[in-house]
Amino acid sequence: MDIKKYLDSTYLKTPGQSGLSEAETVEKVKQTVQEAIDNGFYLVMIRPEYVKMARQMIDQAGSDVKVGTVIGFPEGTLNYKLKLAKAQKAINDGADELDYVVNYEAFKRGEKDYVKKEVFEGSLLALKNSKIAKWIIEVAALTPEQIAELTALIRDVVVQTIGLDKASKVFVKSSTGFYKTGDDKPNGATPESIRIMLENAGPLPVKAAGGVRNYEDAVKMIALGIKRIGTSSAKAIADGGEAQGGY
Repeated sequence: MDIKKYLDSTYLKTPGQSGLSEAETVEKVKQTVQEAIDNGFYLVMIRPEYVKMARQMIDQAGSDVKVGTVIGFPEGTLNYKLKLAKAQKAINDGADELDYVVNYEAFKRGEKDYVKKEVFEGSLLALKNSKIAKWIIEVAALTPEQIAELTALIRDVVVQTIGLDKASKVFVKSSTGFYKTGDDKPNGATPESIRIMLENAGPLPVKAAGGVRNYEDAVKMIALGIKRIGTSSAKAIADGGEAQGGY
């Protein structure tokens, strides 16, 4: 199977998180973008401050690689109005896809109307600009029951308030890759969490992010029914190797 069309090649570390300088981080982002261009990955996922640079590189190369970025990342607690402002800037800079971190802590507190509002507004902004929206629910922070309920909430908001015809352009995504778990528990997609998401997301597509360590893992996720895979080791996985690092 050619899995490249499923792969969102990802680099989301700040200089502080990676131990690199700002200049070295810029070079790392450029390498990630160029690798996506050279290998024909579906999308490159980078932080908002690098969207304009990525857009220029891809356009100059005449490539059809998409540019994705993250909004409210990684905690998801940023006020939704600020998320919208950051999303609009990313759109203006050339982003094709917006991966919002849903306010899963508000959801866990029972503030479901707030979560519904941000899902509606964030999805609508993306769709009005002919972009793709994805909602990261952070499965490692949720119980199986919460994964099911939050996935269904996002589904219902999109289908009932935006429309069934737009459902394919709003994803539910598993993880940021930055959530800290205890006892060596996985912080990314697992077959169990993805099954729950798939059972509750339809007709919205699902993206598995983190936890896909090799080509075999990727094929299994695709067989389950996911439409995209987020990984910082896209080339290694596509070449049949093992993922390096934690995402």
